[in-house]
Amino acid sequence: MIGTLRAYALDCPDPVALAGFYAELVGGRVVVEDAEWVELEGTSLAFQLVEGYRPPVWPGQDQPQQSHVDIGVTDLDAAQDKVLALGATLLEDWSGSKSWRVFADPAGHPFCLCAC
Repeated sequence: MIGTLRAYALDCPDPVALAGFYAELVGGRVVVEDAEWVELEGTSLAFQLVEGYRPPVWPGQDQPQQSHVDIGVTDLDAAQDKVLALGATLLEDWSGSKSWRVFADPAGHPFCLCAC
């Protein structure tokens, strides 16, 4: 092993707001390092200010998704209602034919809710 995961950092226009979204989604405590870097204590997620941020486009490769986060849930429908209320956008649910659904967080990063 060379090292350990320090953080999975997401570029965004508002680090505090996006950290708050993920705190509601997966837990953790928002820790503001400064105006440009916020961490979600208890996870490996961090949020970095990027001026002129352009969200990825899903599906498509003009502005590729680059990466995404999978979140395990026990009830997809209930979890979907909650993330939509937090400001997520449903991108794809395959009409219930798959065990996951794709969303975008408020800054446009794709993430999946996956039945577990």
